[in-house]
Amino acid sequence: MRVLVRRCWGPPLAHGAGRGRPSPQWRALARLGWEDSRVREKPPWRVLFFGTDQFACEALRALHAARENKEEELIDRLEVVTVPSPSPRGLPVKQYAVQSHLPIYEWPDVGSGEYDVGVVASFGRLLSEALILKFPYGILNVHPSCLPRWRGPAPVIHTVLHGDTVTGLISVLKNLPESLSNGRQQPTEGATYAPKISAGTSCVKWEEQTSEQIFRLYRAIGNIIPLQTLWMANTIKLLDLVEVNSSVLADPKLTGQALIPGSVIYHKQSQILLVYCKDSWIGVRSVMLKKALTATDFYNGYLHPWYHKNSQAQPSQCRFQTLRLPTKKKQKKTVAM
Repeated sequence: MRVLVRRCWGPPLAHGAGRGRPSPQWRALARLGWEDSRVREKPPWRVLFFGTDQFACEALRALHAARENKEEELIDRLEVVTVPSPSPRGLPVKQYAVQSHLPIYEWPDVGSGEYDVGVVASFGRLLSEALILKFPYGILNVHPSCLPRWRGPAPVIHTVLHGDTVTGLISVLKNLPESLSNGRQQPTEGATYAPKISAGTSCVKWEEQTSEQIFRLYRAIGNIIPLQTLWMANTIKLLDLVEVNSSVLADPKLTGQALIPGSVIYHKQSQILLVYCKDSWIGVRSVMLKKALTATDFYNGYLHPWYHKNSQAQPSQCRFQTLRLPTKKKQKKTVAM
């Protein structure tokens, strides 16, 4: 994932770090007792993190690693704000904060300590102007792509789907005043759109997609919409996919097979289904066919009986096929005259 860090609106930087005259909001805050002496001009920073889901958890993990790095001394204090959850364990950010012994607050409680900068990632709550003004360096908004790439409602999904890599979060904190004072407007060149994901996106195209592309698709949407395929005229959902290691790929049973996309074989040693893609194999640990089945269950209940019934058939005849979902026809609107 590429990560863009944007600064939410905040007070101008103190001690000449910012540009221009103080805003009316900044002067009002000063009248309420905020003092320039509190502003740190360099690390280590006091950071308050806002987040909820797995994406936010990865950003928190990076901040925590930076705080634990005593040689660099980038972060002095790291505390966490998340939202209430019906689950007793809480959301991923809370789970990680508990495991890492980080102070946690549940929204709207944001603690009462002094912080230099806030960091927000996938929080899902509106941060007020008054709250943002409490941070001398404002609040950094972590976006899951390097804008203007993947603007739209599904940036996380498209970032993972296209194999973008991670960059940018911690480097901003290393040179925080300079990074904020050198902020620039997003360019219009290179803008791409991240549209909503439809059910059709989950249909695996064995003849067209490589094993890497299919695994990216699984990582991007598998926890939202399970990947789907067709087996013997039945729709089957692929619940748990894994990359296949080199030792499995070296098995003579695989190298001697006719490589037709969609071909499915049960690998007994690793207890996974192996499905051939456009270029190589991908592993499937569990599927949904009427009910959830492990790869071993699927082999015992479906694959093995099929091979027993069709003893003369080639393994390539037992394969997954691309599921073609019907397209919805747009209804024409009629206007009464």
